[in-house]
Amino acid sequence: MLDVVRLRVLLAVARKGSLTAAAKELHYAQPSVSHHLARLEAETGAKLIQRAGRGIRLTEAGRLLAERAADIVSRLDAAEDDLAAHVGLRSGRVRLAAFPSALGTFVPGAAGLLGREHPGLRLHLTETEPPEALRLLRAGRVDVAVIFRYDDTAPEDNGIQMVHLLDDPSYLVSPGPDRTLEGHAGSAWIAGCDRCRSHLLDLCDKAGFAPDITFTSDDIVAVQALVAAGMGVTVLPGLALRAHRHPEVSATLIPGSTRHVYAAVYGEPPHPPATEALLAALRSELGAAPRSALRSALGSALRETL
Repeated sequence: MLDVVRLRVLLAVARKGSLTAAAKELHYAQPSVSHHLARLEAETGAKLIQRAGRGIRLTEAGRLLAERAADIVSRLDAAEDDLAAHVGLRSGRVRLAAFPSALGTFVPGAAGLLGREHPGLRLHLTETEPPEALRLLRAGRVDVAVIFRYDDTAPEDNGIQMVHLLDDPSYLVSPGPDRTLEGHAGSAWIAGCDRCRSHLLDLCDKAGFAPDITFTSDDIVAVQALVAAGMGVTVLPGLALRAHRHPEVSATLIPGSTRHVYAAVYGEPPHPPATEALLAALRSELGAAPRSALRSALGSALRETL
């Protein structure tokens, strides 16, 4: 059986690229680091590190083991935190990954609520898009992933549970008076990266045209600045407009175009106390309302500001 301490040593060496730096990070003597690596190589029967000039680097076997060790150590750390958190959530940590507009709107409020309710609980936040957030969740590197879907399909992994948070409508964002998608068939369009523009392409296809995409950006501030300057039009979700709204753009609700926002967790309930506390904070921040009420509330908030 592989020794967890030695796996931690290998991870430190992989991060730092030298025995000296790894020893400093772990507060070990350098000979101790060398000893652990030698024992790990004996346990695995594989050469894990090799000399590279004055430093060292991992072999292919070493990189493979370090990649697996990162997941193992992350899950062990999470288990320790969960056990500590069982006693009144006075300590421990919980890790959340979320897409940018969620972090720019309701996540900070939920984080503040969690901190007030459980001051000893540490919250770690990671900004990332849904595919990467789900990968981190599967690997045990986060406890909750806030993601979105443009349909009601669940992730391919049956071990992931989806907790619905809200429905987020889409808006046509333009520099002038409100118009329909069809009314902008001949306009220049601003879209996200190739991976992120599929929803825009689907909407335009249903409206009977292919958009002329002249600018590409995933930055909602830059996108709206381009729209305000008359350089094109775009489609943005409501949360993005709540996170940042340029005063010189117009936003028109696109009927029937909604993305569903979920908190994804791994495994069936009951979840660890820290995870349940975070889920409760997210739901509380959003009012714990049904889908229709949340959609209505979000629409009202946007109408007040748009």
